[in-house]
Amino acid sequence: MNEPTAYGRPAGHTTAAVEVHHPTPLAPVLPAASLVPAQPGTIPALTSIVLPDGRVVTGYTLEPVKPEPVVAKPAVSRTAVNIALGGIGFGAVCGGLVLLTTFIAALAALIHQFVILAAVIFGGWVAVQVFSASGHRGGTTVNIRKAVIKRNKFYG
Repeated sequence: MNEPTAYGRPAGHTTAAVEVHHPTPLAPVLPAASLVPAQPGTIPALTSIVLPDGRVVTGYTLEPVKPEPVVAKPAVSRTAVNIALGGIGFGAVCGGLVLLTTFIAALAALIHQFVILAAVIFGGWVAVQVFSASGHRGGTTVNIRKAVIKRNKFYG
């Protein structure tokens, strides 16, 4: 019995000769004036490789694609830094405006209290002046006991 080898063929099995075909390059097609050529100007070379079991693999060699050099970019975008700083400044201003409005409200309440205190003190002083019985303060005192007015003339 023939046992299979690593490539799946029985031991002692002979392979016929492999014929390698090379493709014939086509003549480049001239594009119309408005079209952009899509095919490369050169055809890559064919390469054949003989495998350990005698098979030949033919194919085009591909050049490794070289990436374009990366332009050094800053770690953080300048625009992002400006937006972040604007947000911090806006937050600071909003906090300051809240404190400012709180200060204005407290000042208005203080002025209101001072006005009420002044009204109470002035009203008390007026009441003391009106209702005080501290005697004669000077000036002319006229005691009218019985007054008679006839023909717009006063008889006292």
